Amino acid sequence: MTLPARRHSLFRSTATTLAVALFLFQAITLSVTVYFVMQPMAKRSADDLAALIVLSAQTWAELPPQTRPDFELELAEKHNLWLFQATTLLPDHNHLFMPYLFMLESALEKRLGRPIEIKVTQWEQPWLWVEFPVGVHQLRIGFPREHLGVNPTAALLLVLSTTVALTLLSSVILARRISRPLAKLSAAAERVGQGNAPETLPESGPDELARLAHTFNRMALQVQELLANRTTLLAGISHDLRTPLARMRLAVEMLPREADPKLVDRLQHDLDEMNRLIGEFIELSRGLEKEAAQEIDLTELLRELVDDARNGGAQIEWPGQEPCVRPVGPMALRRILANLIGNAVRYGAGLPVAIECACGKVNVVIRVLDRGPGIPPDQVESVFRPFFRLESSRSSATGGSGLGLAIARQLADANGWKIELLPREGGGTEARLTIP
Repeated sequence: MTLPARRHSLFRSTATTLAVALFLFQAITLSVTVYFVMQPMAKRSADDLAALIVLSAQTWAELPPQTRPDFELELAEKHNLWLFQATTLLPDHNHLFMPYLFMLESALEKRLGRPIEIKVTQWEQPWLWVEFPVGVHQLRIGFPREHLGVNPTAALLLVLSTTVALTLLSSVILARRISRPLAKLSAAAERVGQGNAPETLPESGPDELARLAHTFNRMALQVQELLANRTTLLAGISHDLRTPLARMRLAVEMLPREADPKLVDRLQHDLDEMNRLIGEFIELSRGLEKEAAQEIDLTELLRELVDDARNGGAQIEWPGQEPCVRPVGPMALRRILANLIGNAVRYGAGLPVAIECACGKVNVVIRVLDRGPGIPPDQVESVFRPFFRLESSRSSATGGSGLGLAIARQLADANGWKIELLPREGGGTEARLTIP
């Protein structure tokens, strides 16, 4: 059965959900912190610094000229503020993008009642300068960038980037811890669906996942026991039926010559049909066993099958190709291809059957193409079920036993191959076998 294409894995969905939730939480936390804590503190600090600058300028203007140098020195040593009379224009080398400076300008404008622009000069480090008149004096007060201490914007960006990195990392770790056991469970379930025995899942981790793994391990063991019992039952019954069939065939051959020839032929035909069905039952019971791989030339195998079909009167289009050597189970592959070719010949409306083989580096794709009536889309998977036939009369003249494709699918699953039945462009069916 072909699974639908997966658009979102559990890991991706879980990681995305966790990441979005954590991002939203961090965004709300940062917004609240900035709005209710950092911004009020920054405004208060800017207002205090603006008050100190204005008060220092006003104090300087009120002092006698002979005491002003001492005041300037004390202001520089204790408050790291440098006060001068502006006698030249101050070059503005560059501007620092700091929200704190905008707050400081706003606080100064409120206290001085005029527009204020903070200018930046670059010496050994950036210096910030403010100029405004006090009385008849044009004063210039400056301080180094380090006077402001920590850069809140840089700190905020650092916190934000660290938070994003930790959020992504934690989301990936949490999603991986949740999805990894389920991925192992999915792979094991797929092996069980193919009839193979999966490895025992570790019954560890959270209680729910441990219980799930324990339940699955017990179910897988029960499935394997049921399959083994079915195999033994089918093989045993089929083998036991061959003994009375052999006696019946011997009895038919020993009938007197005056017996009805048509009746004898019909009995022999029925016995052959029963013997063929028993053989298919045995093959079905053995279909779960993986055959040991051998290096064989797939081109040569196809050539032999094509010759056999042509000898039986079938029209086969096979151009041949270069050797294609792969390690495969030869008996299983021969049985699958023989069934696909036989079905194409039987249901191909008497038209030629084309065979193609694409021998790639990654896999080998063998296509058997016919021009028959095709298979209804809603019954493509049903034809792989045992005893299912599109033709419901159950007559051997119009169809087989319904076991051929079931056996082919089981053999392919046991060997890790893939069989598909696809509609052919222009009408008909494409039977595709993919061998990794």
